[in-house]
Amino acid sequence: MTSTGNQYFIVTEAPKSTGHCNTGSICYIPDYQDGLKHPAFDFPAKLQVFLLGSLTTLCYEIDRRCLEELSPDEAGLLLALTDDAERLKWFKEKNALFSALTLSEGAEVVVELGNEKLNGIVRYIGNLTRPARTAEPLQGIFLGVELQGDDKGKGDTDGSFQHETLFTCDKNCGLFAPFSRVQPSLSKPFTPSVKDPCSPPGTEQPVPGDRVTYFIEDYCLHGMVVNVHEKDGKGFVLISTDSDATGKTGEVEVPLQFVVKESVLTDTDPPAVEQKCDLGLSVNSLVEVSLGSGSAYGIIRWIGTLPGRQELMAGLELEEDVGLSDGTFKTVSFFRCPPGRALFVKLSSCRPDARFLSDHDKNMSPNHAVTVSDREGRQSVGKMEPIPPISTDKVHQILIGRMKGIQGHHNSCYMDSALFSLFSCSSVLDSMLFKSTQPEDAAIQTTLLHDIVSPLRSEGFVEGRHVMKLRQQLQKHGYSHSFTTDEKDPEEFLTVIMHHILALEPLLKLSAGGKVQESYCYQIFLEQNHSLVLPTVQQLLEHSFHSAGLKLAEVPPCLILQMPRFGKKFKMFDKIIPSLELDITNLLSEGPQQCILCGNLAQEECLRCFEEPVFSQTGCKIFCSTCSAQVHSHPQRRSHQPAALGIPKGYVQQVAPSSLTRDIMELFAVLCIETSHYVSFLKYGPNSKDWLFFDSMADRSGGTDGFNIPEVRACPEVGMYLDMSPAELANQVPRDMRGVAKRLFCDAYMYLYQSTSMGLYH
Repeated sequence: MTSTGNQYFIVTEAPKSTGHCNTGSICYIPDYQDGLKHPAFDFPAKLQVFLLGSLTTLCYEIDRRCLEELSPDEAGLLLALTDDAERLKWFKEKNALFSALTLSEGAEVVVELGNEKLNGIVRYIGNLTRPARTAEPLQGIFLGVELQGDDKGKGDTDGSFQHETLFTCDKNCGLFAPFSRVQPSLSKPFTPSVKDPCSPPGTEQPVPGDRVTYFIEDYCLHGMVVNVHEKDGKGFVLISTDSDATGKTGEVEVPLQFVVKESVLTDTDPPAVEQKCDLGLSVNSLVEVSLGSGSAYGIIRWIGTLPGRQELMAGLELEEDVGLSDGTFKTVSFFRCPPGRALFVKLSSCRPDARFLSDHDKNMSPNHAVTVSDREGRQSVGKMEPIPPISTDKVHQILIGRMKGIQGHHNSCYMDSALFSLFSCSSVLDSMLFKSTQPEDAAIQTTLLHDIVSPLRSEGFVEGRHVMKLRQQLQKHGYSHSFTTDEKDPEEFLTVIMHHILALEPLLKLSAGGKVQESYCYQIFLEQNHSLVLPTVQQLLEHSFHSAGLKLAEVPPCLILQMPRFGKKFKMFDKIIPSLELDITNLLSEGPQQCILCGNLAQEECLRCFEEPVFSQTGCKIFCSTCSAQVHSHPQRRSHQPAALGIPKGYVQQVAPSSLTRDIMELFAVLCIETSHYVSFLKYGPNSKDWLFFDSMADRSGGTDGFNIPEVRACPEVGMYLDMSPAELANQVPRDMRGVAKRLFCDAYMYLYQSTSMGLYH
């Protein structure tokens, strides 16, 4: 869909050398090779570029200072805007641009159409004109949205554009829009509910992203689910095909009863799962095999016999690109993995991966493989008694050192850092470990409690194989076909665990316009004209709520905040100051609040006063009636229109300030990301220097044939920087900051706060 061979730019200042380039124009340098400098970069003062959308193919020489670099996806999103001035405006609105980059098919969004805001689900992200039909190397990227609920019928398409179907929905229930008109919704993730009565008994319904097998006439075909929807009372699945009956790829709509999840077929196919060797190996076992270049490590994805062979074979998905295929053997696909990762070997040539065997397992037999049933059998003899979090006085004894924390393995850092942060020293979400759950989900809960949380709290260390077991179970559930291989975002993992698996009550209840929306995490968004330079988390949350018109319907037990950034490139702020305590009193939609000037019972709130630092640097601007009248008697504020606050019944006009308590949440962990690697910080005690730093892959033993060494270490230097004034902190050069403090202040991705009164063991 996008070109990756070109380097793209946006013109941010009018070039003096040519009158043909407007600010907001998109241009590019062709045939730019990844990791290599284009010859034009040898002359930093000028760049020779081509304009996109120009009627000519002339090369222009433009001052480098007039250009800002763009990724192909950024350039594509901006190209969907036809006006240069508007394009430049939205480029400068970094928050909206990187928000659009985070959207994926299946995301719930709000679309602006005229004066209305319509609810919908993203069904398509891409070009409206196929690249092959134009000479331009890049076209505008639009979002195709299927409208939902009461907004159905307010669109202008059924998913087609110029007679070409880009996605499928009912007539006038879809629309195509540029990213500037689309915002993420705060409601719960979309989960299809269509279930066709003709579906085979026991068949799990596929969801977007699932690998499936489908049947058309006499053909058995494969693909990935794009959408599941209902039409005329029956379920249909839109599938992105590997190949159709004629050998072509594309999208096809298939009745639900003719679609089966590949995981279901795999789980019920005896040659692939039930067969085991004498070593106890089976599908999803972690193994190693000797090659000419040394040992290779991987996961068994298939067991059976290959055409022309009688011995039992294993299809391995390897950690490194030292395989021969993508799971295909002589044109037949037995399983799927990235190209160059699959290898078919004799099952007898495989042995358990020694990196993930405990001493007990190694002593049983040199080649013994611990199976899932073995481990669960050992665990079943014990009781599910809770182990409390590690207390402040025992942190140094239990948790600090090398081979401490959670051992990383195969892109697991997002899960390692999230689990370590949530459970090592906090009990705020321990209810999910013990709540009643469905029988099919009990194994995941057991793994989380017995294999991860319990050893983390009792021994300060979790072997990487236990996290891999959890990843295998999540992948088997069908929420993602790449949980055991690919890096993911912590919020994706947490939502799957809390919402889809354990059905935990949503942590957040947000009030907007009289309606309550539920969520597990909150992504902070800021308007373009915000005044923040070196913000605290308190300020970021207040500004985000202010711009979105949100309030908290109730105090959350755990508040998970995603910072305004996208990946490693788009950071809105060079530094963010952690707020050790988060005062959410004025963010609540109900409850008594204090006037910010006199401390008496507040009766009015003024949104226009929010930006005025004359009152205070933080907090909603709420006043008693007397102070409000005085504040708004100033000529600059006479046009303000304060709104009345809802005062609970039973509160008199004048209330002693001491009788009004404040709702405070405390920081207990921060997840950070740098160059696609997640680490975490823990605030484990009351003193300013009570900070820990955790990296699940801090070191490695044995090179490619070895294993990762996790490490937890004290980082009291963080407290030193938090004691500085904002001016002092602003002057700190990140590379010169002591220890690991730079990573906390500059690379924060997610902040975790807890209500101190809601922990399980209080």
